[in-house]
Amino acid sequence: MTNRQAAIRIVRRLRKAGYQALLAGGCVRDRLLGRRPNDYDVVTDAPPDAVIRLFRRTLKVGAQFGVVIVLQGSQQVEVATFRSEAEYTDGRRPDHVTFCDARHDALRRDFTVNGMFYDPIERRVIDYVGGRDDLQRGILRTIGPPDERFGEDYLRMLRAVRFAVQLGFEIEPATWQGIRRHAERITRVSGERIAVELEAVLTHPDRARGVRLLVESHLARHIFRDFDGRLARADCGLYEHLPRSVDFALALAALFADVPTEWALERCAVLKPSRRLLQHVQFLLDHRECLLDSEMSLARLKMFVASPYYHDLFVLHKAMRKAEARSLAPLRKIRRRAAQLAGKDITPRPLLNGHELQALGVQPGPQVGQVAQEMYVAQLDEKIHTPDEARQWVRQWLARHAPRD
Repeated sequence: MTNRQAAIRIVRRLRKAGYQALLAGGCVRDRLLGRRPNDYDVVTDAPPDAVIRLFRRTLKVGAQFGVVIVLQGSQQVEVATFRSEAEYTDGRRPDHVTFCDARHDALRRDFTVNGMFYDPIERRVIDYVGGRDDLQRGILRTIGPPDERFGEDYLRMLRAVRFAVQLGFEIEPATWQGIRRHAERITRVSGERIAVELEAVLTHPDRARGVRLLVESHLARHIFRDFDGRLARADCGLYEHLPRSVDFALALAALFADVPTEWALERCAVLKPSRRLLQHVQFLLDHRECLLDSEMSLARLKMFVASPYYHDLFVLHKAMRKAEARSLAPLRKIRRRAAQLAGKDITPRPLLNGHELQALGVQPGPQVGQVAQEMYVAQLDEKIHTPDEARQWVRQWLARHAPRD
């Protein structure tokens, strides 16, 4: 059973029980645009407790706001009771909701293109907000005054940028000015929610336009303190030279390509990123010029190639060079050298362990770590190949570093 089939089955069951039920939101928008919806949502005049009684398997994730998840086979479908919403004192959630009819439910939604309903039984669109006209014109517009819609949920400003990028739409002038007026309020939204929207913008193929919208709307400067368009390379085309598909870490590193790593990581912290994401971004920024050294040692090259972030590092280097109209010759040489490592063990086990080093006379403590590191570099450089050669290397090292009278 597909998600669409599950949603229509739920609509039929609600209708049979005497309730009104429709498909709503993004799935209606996407089908009208000829796109495949990611999921299907159902709206109904059935109160949450009635939905729970009608379906055997449900999740009461937001019943107080009129939302119940109905499980059909392996599918999960959100079923929401028609509602209007009161004040949003926290700029995120309504203080309380009142159940209502379809028209008033549509009027409380964010953008006209997201405010339409579809009756899958009679196969007709129900549009109280002019969403179909805006779809045809390629316009993103708030339902009602922008100040009210953005005042209810500050994240809607970022969602406007995301929808504009994903749909290829223009943001209607009054809606755009509303974003600029309220941009500073984005700081009141949790970093996790901001990160989800930013990831969708920065990993989209049209990310260059997304960054320009973030900068020109002033959202970028409030999300990332003291960030401006010059730092984003918004006019030089770095983003156009990234591949169509990139991960969030690479997209963030590209955003901060012209600033010190520490400054960038301090700004990224607002997103509450995972430790792995931060490590990824830091690696890319710390080494953003390193692959231009086409004569680097074999050991260093192996260490780079062995990194899980090597591919992204190469992509970032390439995009930066192209954006600056500079030669790619150093990168091509590195790529050829890296290709020659195919089939080789580029992360071999050290030839000697710490106990063996101490048995040869290396002093316990920091000296063991220093000798082990330098010996491993020699091993990666293919200057030593066997434990016997490693022992000889250690003896020579100790002789060079022996105290002098």
